[in-house]
Amino acid sequence: MKAAYDVVLLPGDGIGVEVAGDARALVEAIAPAIGVSFAIDEIPCGGRFFLEHGSRDWPEGSEERCKRADVILLGAVGWNGPGGGPVMMPDGKMAGWSPVIGNRMRLDLYANVRPVRCLPGIKHGISGSFASVWSPDKVDMIIVRENTEGLYSGVGGMHKTGDVVTAATDTRIITRKASEKVIRRAFEISRSRGRGAPFDGKKRVTCIVKNNVLYGCKLFLEVYREVAKDFPDVEQDVAIVDAFAMFVLTQPEKYDVCVTTNMFGDILTDLASVLQGGMGMAVGCNVGDDHAMFEPIHGSAPPLAGKDRANPIAMLHATAEALAWLGRRHSDDRLVRAHDAIVSSIEAIVAAGAPLTADLGGSSGRTAVAAAIRERTLQTLAS
Repeated sequence: MKAAYDVVLLPGDGIGVEVAGDARALVEAIAPAIGVSFAIDEIPCGGRFFLEHGSRDWPEGSEERCKRADVILLGAVGWNGPGGGPVMMPDGKMAGWSPVIGNRMRLDLYANVRPVRCLPGIKHGISGSFASVWSPDKVDMIIVRENTEGLYSGVGGMHKTGDVVTAATDTRIITRKASEKVIRRAFEISRSRGRGAPFDGKKRVTCIVKNNVLYGCKLFLEVYREVAKDFPDVEQDVAIVDAFAMFVLTQPEKYDVCVTTNMFGDILTDLASVLQGGMGMAVGCNVGDDHAMFEPIHGSAPPLAGKDRANPIAMLHATAEALAWLGRRHSDDRLVRAHDAIVSSIEAIVAAGAPLTADLGGSSGRTAVAAAIRERTLQTLAS
């Protein structure tokens, strides 16, 4: 337990800045209620920062500031340049790479843990109308995505013949070491959750691969089988990625914890967010053994910036998960209590059906939703 915790806040671009502000307001509001001090170090970053400064996508020394922090909260990065596309840096990376993928690699945040849960009262937006499509008692899984290699290793390039780009390569690197770490984390999560899949209550880890075609997936599955031997109480399951993309929507109740490689996980977790009510509800927990960074997965959405239309729930839930991670790491029940209060407040507001933003079928703005969650959290902590 610590008297004070150091939090780095990376607002980023677009609605990332707005929801990061909501996260800051929530943390500052609950601090006196739970008797904890938070020192928040806000670091500007992303596409707009690069456009304004021209050489880096965040300030000099940001890497060390993130390394020293007890935990990191990330809004979202990505901004459109003069040509309409994302702002790119001279090295070919999108401006905003450093605080996101860079942090994942530098701090060895090897597991991207994404809870997928359908809350009671959620209305799913399908083809312009809202209805409860998936039942809350059938959606309660965690997808664990390898977070440091694969197609995001940064190995590849553009190949020219004269002045014409004639080919491009992206090398997918899958290593035994990284695979073992993330797969072991997935089994540990299934064991610690203890409740298993909604369908049968069995603890189960589903390995999502394309091992009938890809060598990297053959290795990933081989390591999965080896790690699974250490967890005889957790059932093994293997799914081909394209089949899983269908079954995660048609039979979500069969999944407890899923584990997969980086890009497969990136795509599938965005797909699975549909079960939750969309990406405005989806949280990304980038965790390693010594560091962690928490974020909403909805992106910076520049067209929504400044219009009070963003859904703040994913960011506020990510903040709750950050507090829970800190609480477990430092044996601080005050932080776990704060996590529980935030999550229960989100659940209560969703169940009541208001205030909610338009992506959930509501008519309220971001600020009203964030304020309601903040106020309810304080009431819960005071009770």
